[in-house]
Amino acid sequence: MQLHIEKDQKEIKKHGNYEFPVHLSLEKIQSYEQDSFPWHWHPEIELTWIMSGQIEYFVNDKKYLLKEGEGLFCNSNALHSGYMKDGRDCNYLSVTFHPRFIYGYENSLLQTKYVDFITSNESWHSLMLETETAWHQDIIGQIQNIYQMSKTPPPDYELKVHLILAGIWQRLYLYYISLPVSGYRPKKHLARLKDILSFVQEHYAQELTLDEIAEHVNICKSECCRFFKKYMKMTIFEYILFLRVQNSLPLLREGESVTKIASMTGFSTPAYYGQIFKRYMGCSPSKYRREHMGEV
Repeated sequence: MQLHIEKDQKEIKKHGNYEFPVHLSLEKIQSYEQDSFPWHWHPEIELTWIMSGQIEYFVNDKKYLLKEGEGLFCNSNALHSGYMKDGRDCNYLSVTFHPRFIYGYENSLLQTKYVDFITSNESWHSLMLETETAWHQDIIGQIQNIYQMSKTPPPDYELKVHLILAGIWQRLYLYYISLPVSGYRPKKHLARLKDILSFVQEHYAQELTLDEIAEHVNICKSECCRFFKKYMKMTIFEYILFLRVQNSLPLLREGESVTKIASMTGFSTPAYYGQIFKRYMGCSPSKYRREHMGEV
C-alpha cells in the first residue's frame, strides 16, 4: 500500500464526503511499502487509537512512540509520518474528520470561537493520548465507541458520531485554552518545511543540488541542512533517495524496465538505483517487479 500525495505533500484521498466528512480506517504499518507511511498533511483532523503493537509517529518537529492503548490527536494541516518500530507490526484505527463537521457553516460562532484559532495554530499540532491520563482515555473510549458503531451502524449513526466528535473537540478545546499564552506563539518553520518538500517533490527526478534547494527557500546551505534534519530526522539527500524509491514502485508494478525507471526517477545509473532500492526495500528492483506485477 502507498499513500498518494501531491507535490506539496498534501494527501490525495477522500476523508468521507461533503455531506458526511468523516472517515474511519483500520491500518497496519506493515501493509505500507517500506513499513512506513511518508510525510503528508491534510486539512482534516485525525484521531489515532493504537490497537496493538507500537509505532514511531512524527508530527511536524515532534516524535512520539505510541503503544497499545495509547492514541494521538493530529491537528489540521500538520505534517505527519509513521514508521515501524523494532520490526513489530502495529494495528491502529484512524478517524479523520473535517473541522466543518464541528462548526457547521462558514463564519459561524462555533467556527470563529471554538475551532479556527486552534486549527490555525501551528504550535499546537498534536497531543499524545496517554494511558495514565483519565480524560485522554475518555477520548480513546469514545474513538472505540465510533469503531464499534461503524460495524453495525444504527439508524442515527451519523448523529451519534457527530455528538461524539463534538464532545472530543470540547475536551481538546478546554485543554487548549488552559495552556500558557506562550503556547500560542506561531512558528514559521512549517511553511518553509512545506516549501522545501514541495520543491523536492516537484524536482526529485532531476539532478538536484543543495545550492538549488537552499536558494529556493532563501537560506544558506548549512542552515538548509540543519533545518531539514532537525524537523525531518533525516538529511535532505536521504529524503530524496527515499522519495525516488517510493516513486519507482508503481512503475515497477506496471512492468517498466529497471533501466528506464532509473532514468525516470533521477538515479544516475541502473546499478546505483538497484543499490539504493535494495537498501530501502530489502530486495532487487527486478525481484520486486516479479512479485508485484499487475498491482496498481
